[in-house]
Amino acid sequence: MHFRSITIAILAVAATAISSAQTPAPSVKAHPWMDASLSPDQRAAMVLKELTLDEKIQLVHGVGWGPLRDGSPIPQDNNGGAGEVLGIPRLGIPSLQQADSAVGVRMSAPEGRYSTLLPSVLGAAASWDPEAALLYGNVIGRELRAQGYNQSIGGGVNLARDPRNGRLFEYPGEDPVLAGVTVGHVIKGIESNHIMGDIKHYALNDQETGRTIVDVHIDKKAMRESDLLAFEIGIRIGNPSSVMCSYNKVNGDWSCENDYLLNHVLKGNWHYPGFVVSDWDATHTTVKAAKAGLDMQMPGQEYFGPALKKAVQAGQVPQARLDDMVLRLLRSMFAAGVIDDPPAPRFVVDPFKGRDDAQHIAEESLVLLRNQDILPLDASKLHSIAVIGAHADKGILSGGGSAQVDAPGGNILSPRRPTTWAEPVYFPSAPLKYIRELAPDADVQFDQGTDLASATSLAKHSDIAIVFADQYMHEGVDSHTLALPYKQDALIQAVAAVNPNTVVVLVTGNPVSMPWVDDVAAVMEAWYPGIAGGQAIANILFGKVNPSGKLPITFAKSEADLPHPKVFGLTDDMNDEESVARHYKSGFPADQTEGTRFGYKWFDSENKQPLFPFGFGLSYTTYKYSNLQVNAKQRTVTFTIENSGSRAGTETAELYVQLPSESNEHFRRLAGWQRVSLKPGEQKVVTISIEPLALATFDTTKDDWTWLSGEYTFSLGGSSRDLPLIVKTPLQ
Repeated sequence: MHFRSITIAILAVAATAISSAQTPAPSVKAHPWMDASLSPDQRAAMVLKELTLDEKIQLVHGVGWGPLRDGSPIPQDNNGGAGEVLGIPRLGIPSLQQADSAVGVRMSAPEGRYSTLLPSVLGAAASWDPEAALLYGNVIGRELRAQGYNQSIGGGVNLARDPRNGRLFEYPGEDPVLAGVTVGHVIKGIESNHIMGDIKHYALNDQETGRTIVDVHIDKKAMRESDLLAFEIGIRIGNPSSVMCSYNKVNGDWSCENDYLLNHVLKGNWHYPGFVVSDWDATHTTVKAAKAGLDMQMPGQEYFGPALKKAVQAGQVPQARLDDMVLRLLRSMFAAGVIDDPPAPRFVVDPFKGRDDAQHIAEESLVLLRNQDILPLDASKLHSIAVIGAHADKGILSGGGSAQVDAPGGNILSPRRPTTWAEPVYFPSAPLKYIRELAPDADVQFDQGTDLASATSLAKHSDIAIVFADQYMHEGVDSHTLALPYKQDALIQAVAAVNPNTVVVLVTGNPVSMPWVDDVAAVMEAWYPGIAGGQAIANILFGKVNPSGKLPITFAKSEADLPHPKVFGLTDDMNDEESVARHYKSGFPADQTEGTRFGYKWFDSENKQPLFPFGFGLSYTTYKYSNLQVNAKQRTVTFTIENSGSRAGTETAELYVQLPSESNEHFRRLAGWQRVSLKPGEQKVVTISIEPLALATFDTTKDDWTWLSGEYTFSLGGSSRDLPLIVKTPLQ
């Protein structure tokens, strides 16, 4: 969220609204709209008829910054979250209690609550497991419910156009199909708890640098086939109650007053029935925003409070438009179940179930990138292990900003004081502890890694050196580089020079470059692995769990290999949002000339070799693919897969398609996948359903999807660059 000052006048108006909304509620059982056999739309229409103009206005804006900012008015019923919209007690309509919940419920500590820190969303996407994504959402939903919230404002599905994005850990990677499926299932999991889900940030909010002033330039075809496709699939699967519009401009108009994005595509083409809520302070006008499709201003009422009432009374905003705004909110509340089955905190959050679920997701998400026959470690053969760096003796790093979950007991590096917005927070899941548990007879020693002489001395005299390297990322700031910070590349190189059995564990929010990769024996990408990250890492290092994660994002060798070597608008002297805003007082453009060609599609079309390709991930066993058959009419493929190794494992079989030559595309598209668990020597015949829109192009003249005639090339294998099976066929 972007924090701007709120005027005293607005605070006074908000306080008046809050006071008037706190009158006792009469019994609502007799209201006809409480008949759950009616449709959400019928029930919403019945409520609408009973609302006064002031009550309608009250439902389309928030109460202000509340607990987020000292001095802001806080209603008596406020739940301590990021936002609140006052309800209508006399009609049985509860207040909307909104919580940031990208990787777990935020702001629990001030209320004495506990929230589970899940792995990063990017990590969850690396599982390629819709069931894990469903579990991810279920954890968030049940903890929101236990804490008294009725809406999640997580659900980030912005694509990784730039791998240096500060919020990349909140997002599900670079491919629109994988991203949409992942976040769609997260939303389903949340809403299964009768909690309202959200999807954000709509749209093209793909960098943090200048996010409140940047103007993204991109053509409609590329937009629909990339970033908007992720939203389209996510909305189709998850049916979120709300769509949060973003800070940035798109082709000249702010996203929250962008008629093409909101009215034409979202509500028109996709027939989305829910409501559009602004990101915090992303509303810029009253009349234009209302007419363009924004339904709710957050967190305050500068534009959708008294100003909107006057605009309606003056005929500048039609009464029918205001009614539509309110109807969309009400029908979403009925559809999600927050009126029929409102959250009523009766149980303490179960931290043990949360930890177990987080560990399961993490163990599916960790990606083994390199293994020179050193992993899994055999504890019986190890006498000494050096564990070096990244506070691995204390805990595991998490991502920051509005996604920051409060650590139990506080930040273990500074437990006696509240954490700040951009302060790295470590959670108590120390890898060192769990490595010692799995190697009880070995001498396991730790070094901070801040002194090269000390670190290399320990590594030199150990059988194995495990170097942990981390990278803190947070909202509001992008990284200038793909390199690890704080001279950690030099640390890894120095350790590898004295110990050929060096294993590197990366705890990062983003892909990083690895100038030392050929000098180490193994590399594991752990992302931000959550509250049970230490356990999950140790279990994979020692083979208790066979790694199955695959990259949801390409790892480039250097910035020079990216579509844009520098982040739009970012210069060497810019380190925060304020410095960017000072430099660009009137904004700046982000010309997405690459269109749909970013991530693996860029590397394929440019014939570039990545450090590690999209979809890549090693296992402790091997797999063989055979007998690919394509049923173009039914949009399915069938194949045989065999575990040809000596360990049980789970492989993600990935299906890609290259469109006919008429498309003029020189890259493959991800079209489907399937996780398959196999015992040693076991074979299975597997069917994958093809995502129809992965086969389509968007025709801007027809304003619709179209499927080209000609030959489609289907390729199947273990990554975007390992596709042994190929079938060419026209669609029927």
